[in-house]
Amino acid sequence: MKSLINVTLSILLVCGLLAFVAAKLDTSNAAGGDGVLTIYNWGEYIDPDLIKQFEEETGITVIYETFDSNEAMLTKIRQGGSAYDIAVPSEYTIETMVDEDLLIEIDHAKVPNLQNIDPYYLDLPFDPANKYSIPYFWGTVGVVFNRAQLPDHLTFDTWEHLWDPALKDKVFLVDGSREVIGMGLNSLGYSLNSRDDQQLREATEHLKALDGNVKAIIGDEVTPLMINNEATVAVTFSGQAADMMWENEDLDFAVPQEGSNLWFDNMVIPKTAQNVEGAHKFINFMLDPEVSAQNADYVGYATPNKAAMAILDEEVVTDERFYPSEEMRTNLEVYENLGLEMLGVYNEYFLEFKMSLQ
Repeated sequence: MKSLINVTLSILLVCGLLAFVAAKLDTSNAAGGDGVLTIYNWGEYIDPDLIKQFEEETGITVIYETFDSNEAMLTKIRQGGSAYDIAVPSEYTIETMVDEDLLIEIDHAKVPNLQNIDPYYLDLPFDPANKYSIPYFWGTVGVVFNRAQLPDHLTFDTWEHLWDPALKDKVFLVDGSREVIGMGLNSLGYSLNSRDDQQLREATEHLKALDGNVKAIIGDEVTPLMINNEATVAVTFSGQAADMMWENEDLDFAVPQEGSNLWFDNMVIPKTAQNVEGAHKFINFMLDPEVSAQNADYVGYATPNKAAMAILDEEVVTDERFYPSEEMRTNLEVYENLGLEMLGVYNEYFLEFKMSLQ
């Protein structure tokens, strides 16, 4: 009898373990698979109604997570703990992800709407032939400013206007080493991809002269500050500036003539993807002209979708502050992948600058 009881207990134990494993598998499957698409994107970077529309059209449930920097996104994908089906990194980060074999090649046959993208934004050096990435948005780094609170001579057609004594305690800077050190380099006529330590030192020393003018180095909170007239000048991204200007008619935006950053954010499929088929469907969906136009209208950044531009208001797509002409783009540079060592140098100079502010 004792032997029979032991056998019965063993069977019950095995059944319990099997039930536990099955439950864990069900939980795991809920986070990914054919019926679920997990997207990793920047905050406020898609019209939520489009996510609902995609779910309704495909029957796929979307899990949407956000990040606030390329570095944070890259670190999480490197760790491999989260199975993202779509991510939206910037150009130099895409190059890094390709080098580290973190991405799946995109099957262009499954993305017929790729034909809607302006060829200007395809086959760029960071991803030749767009093997691993598909354009999402593009833009610039520049200066948004409140015309009603500033003297007329400050138009920010030059970076040097940021150093003007009239801007004491009025300037906000974006919290990014590439953007701020790049601004310092551009203001001296150097490339924002400079690897020359002497140029980087000069740029940092020049930035330190901003000490009295810099009010803070901040992130997305600059938007409500500018909208509500609590701040006067900010170095920021073009789409963020467009959002501010939509809410406050006293605001304007300029890209200084010495040059600045021309950036591209593209959609990629990480190797951790659990729903590759769904990822292709989502990319193709976002390239639909109506969808792209709606998204650009909501987000405020420039679309690379030529067919969508024909739908958007002409006033929007002809505004060279946000859709600079090809001639204007000759003074703009795309961030290069500097490598971990040189990126560390930029971060060190940026930290030195921040610590110098009183």
